[in-house]
Amino acid sequence: MGEWSKRKAQRLRNRMAATLANQGALTDPYWRAAFEQVPRHMFLPRFFRPHADGGWTAVADSDHEWLDLVYSDWVWVTQLDCDDRRWELARRQGRISGTATSSSSMPTIMAVMLDALGIRGGEKVLEIGTGTGYNAALLCHRLGPRNVSTVDVDPIVLRRAAANLERAGYRPVLATADGESGYPPTAPYDRVLATCAVSRIPLPWLAQTVVGGQIVTTLHRPIGAGLVRITAGRNGTAEGTVLPADGRFMPLRAHRGPEVTELLRPVADRSAPSATTTLGMNVVTSPASAFEFFAGLALPGVRHAAGTADGDVRQSWLLHPDGSWVRHTSERGHHRVEQGGPRRLWDETELAYERWRELGEPRREQFRVTVSKDGQWLWLDEPFGGHHWELESA
Repeated sequence: MGEWSKRKAQRLRNRMAATLANQGALTDPYWRAAFEQVPRHMFLPRFFRPHADGGWTAVADSDHEWLDLVYSDWVWVTQLDCDDRRWELARRQGRISGTATSSSSMPTIMAVMLDALGIRGGEKVLEIGTGTGYNAALLCHRLGPRNVSTVDVDPIVLRRAAANLERAGYRPVLATADGESGYPPTAPYDRVLATCAVSRIPLPWLAQTVVGGQIVTTLHRPIGAGLVRITAGRNGTAEGTVLPADGRFMPLRAHRGPEVTELLRPVADRSAPSATTTLGMNVVTSPASAFEFFAGLALPGVRHAAGTADGDVRQSWLLHPDGSWVRHTSERGHHRVEQGGPRRLWDETELAYERWRELGEPRREQFRVTVSKDGQWLWLDEPFGGHHWELESA
């Protein structure tokens, strides 16, 4: 990279950090300094750019827009279908389809999660999900490499991250490992940061965290995902809260569950008697909707498929592995639904919406998390005497 490009990269880093600070995502001056000084472009020499039709094109560091894209507040996918050859294919063909399996997270969410760790200096941190290595570099900048361990289940992803970190001058402990098991060789940890989503808090994380230590991760729920921060207690217990900022991460590979295309394929051509509804699908499934988090609690395991749009007519689906399905059609503010299978999912959805209204329309940050030897729950009011929902495995 020439001197002009280096100066441009520094200007873009400064601008990105200032934007994150102005948005309230960077409140700690030490983390702001890390974002200003750690070169994100060294961790993103190539990535995929998404398109509205669901396809992907390949971006390289030789492209004129590359540097500006790197320092935008956007998540950049670095691997499709667990296969690095997909990038070369996209480069040759111009556009391909695929499922994202590794990425560099949106800087806003990275800043929120790093701030949520409550770092004061000197803490020992385990990162689950190395990805490109950029987040590990930010941790190293703040805490020093001897205090940072980072693991990834994919050895190819980890080798690429190791090369990125070496090039940028950071040398944390790196290991290929199943993140669900934590990383015992350098335990115990004061903080655990998981840049992947989990259906339930893995108990090894608690076992490897000191009492009073913090774990920040994302709950993997097909509808209503959420960032959570929990404090480790004794004997595998923990208490915590859902954070107000919305965060979505790819799930830990063992926690993925079925692909939505697998659920849609057998019911896509089915029909059933239709009925009108006043509830739009966006109220149920949009991350911008205050109801979405509660909808995920009431509809565990239910997946959303975006469906099709034709002029003013938009169609989308709710699907469950038990074969239950909903086809929701919207046209100029009017909604109709068909539903089939062993359960009437839309009836359950409308009942959940009524219950949410009766509870005072609680927002995600009003929910708390309890982990005990008997299970894991999200709850309102009281852990067991009030309203609570058990976290289920993928």
